[in-house]
Amino acid sequence: MMVFLVIVIFQLSFTPSIQAAPDISVSAEHAVLMDAKSGRVLYEKKAYDPSLIASTTKIMTAIIAIESGKLDEKVKVSERAVRTEGSSIYLTEKEKIPLKDLVYGLMLRSGNDSAVAIAEHVGGSLEGFTYLMNQKAEWLGMNASHFENPHGLDGETHYSSAYDLALLMSYAMKNKTFREVTGSESYQSQNRDYPWRNKNKLLTMYYDPATGGKTGYTKKAGRSLVSSAEKNGMELVAVTLNAPDDWNDHQRMFEWGFDHFKTVQLQKQGAVEANGQRYYLPRDVFFPLTDEERSDLQSTFYRYSSPPIEQNLAGVREFMVGQTPLLKTAVLYKRPAGSVFTEYKNFLGHLLGVSPWST
Repeated sequence: MMVFLVIVIFQLSFTPSIQAAPDISVSAEHAVLMDAKSGRVLYEKKAYDPSLIASTTKIMTAIIAIESGKLDEKVKVSERAVRTEGSSIYLTEKEKIPLKDLVYGLMLRSGNDSAVAIAEHVGGSLEGFTYLMNQKAEWLGMNASHFENPHGLDGETHYSSAYDLALLMSYAMKNKTFREVTGSESYQSQNRDYPWRNKNKLLTMYYDPATGGKTGYTKKAGRSLVSSAEKNGMELVAVTLNAPDDWNDHQRMFEWGFDHFKTVQLQKQGAVEANGQRYYLPRDVFFPLTDEERSDLQSTFYRYSSPPIEQNLAGVREFMVGQTPLLKTAVLYKRPAGSVFTEYKNFLGHLLGVSPWST
């Protein structure tokens, strides 16, 4: 758990949100545009408020199923799954179907019956699976989220925020199998004599840079959409909740993001020298910046006043645009012999008591 907290601190806590620009207008009640790699919020509209999220819930269901390592296992479909209301891939009771096929049916056709069958197989029960969902949400830092089912039908304690869903999608897109599933226009299960076509028209019809996503709708929640798109080496994630014009909302946000920001390498992993001392930067750092921000970019190295040499930590490097902090990263005395994450864990314990030393 500590490792995760450290990553969040470095990638998110020092990231300023850019408020809605005058030239962006979206129909959504809640919206966010996030850089998938750094987690920087580029645009937001009531993005942190809890809301109904409909079938975008299934992103969480899919990534848990994929990470379970059980995709090749056969799932025996229960009566409870077959009787689930709402959208369906028309499972039949007692049929046996690979978990992998159910994940495709979940993401491409938004099958609620598929969601329940997945939950019962992976979590042992519907209730067991929702426990896993909430544990995963907590681990990801989805602080405005709570799940009570794997499909997204409205519930009093089933909600998330646009920001939390962007966190989830950014995480899930780092998984190769998830990327393949959500980026597929169709899928043919050996258990069916017809292919499942993806309902995500942003991917299949409207926007060439689209790489994946999930649609959702209930009468109470309205139209919800999570999508990802990639252009010129930058991948963005967009989320809209209760958005009557979601397809256009996402295209406008993506184009604004790609037009105004470029991914910049702030730091290159490797050895550096400062004031006659040799140090080691443990990771590459990439960050989306506007041209104006890039011209005002600066970094400062804060060296520990009492260097914990035995822990290999020299201090912290802070990146800023003018007086606005972007992020901090650890500076080491030497290349770590073990995990870089161990160095970050130690670094967190020494964030206080440092003296500035500009480089």
